[in-house]
Amino acid sequence: MDLGSDAAGIGALADDTRRALYEYVAAQPDPVGRDQVASAVGLARHNVSFHLDRLATEGLLSVEYRRLSGRSGPGAGRPSKLYRRADREFAVSLPPRRYDVVGDVLATAVTRAGAGAGLDEALVDSAREAGRDLGATAGGQASRGPLPAVAEVLTGQGYEAQVAAGVVELANCPFHALAQKHTALVCGLNRSFVQGVADGLGCGEVTARLEPEPGRCCVRVHAD
Repeated sequence: MDLGSDAAGIGALADDTRRALYEYVAAQPDPVGRDQVASAVGLARHNVSFHLDRLATEGLLSVEYRRLSGRSGPGAGRPSKLYRRADREFAVSLPPRRYDVVGDVLATAVTRAGAGAGLDEALVDSAREAGRDLGATAGGQASRGPLPAVAEVLTGQGYEAQVAAGVVELANCPFHALAQKHTALVCGLNRSFVQGVADGLGCGEVTARLEPEPGRCCVRVHAD
């Protein structure tokens, strides 16, 4: 999660003009040029150019160059600068939430259950594998010590982790709304996911345990 980048991108849309330009470009089936955008929204071309480039800089729009006439070779003119909505997704939530993670775990588990696996086992395995994959991509972080390594990776997922007295405390639950409605299910997946992160980092000497308390995530990570 890159809160600074996502916030800057979404913040660019706070300007009424930029938001109108973004909405127009996003609604078009094909990339559009500055002249088309300026005509559609009734603004001067130089103002449109400035705001479109700002949206592109923030990652909200993608840019490509193409001759609109379809001609090529000498006399065809310079390629036009065209804009379209970028593929990148933006999401800012404070405190951080990661419903995409739990959604992916649930979808994987349901697919496996449909293929014949037991649902409970599929849920645990899918959550742990998702965490293990995340931990494995973090590389050599465990060299700093198992608990600090686990805390750093989990903080990157929105857990707001802190190490204190041989325990990783998780101040935030990234799956809060789901955990309120489906507590046993989501907290169990959470524990499996966190343990998977530790496994992926190679931190075999730590254990994720369910230890719910009001105002924080239900999981703590202990050094064995």
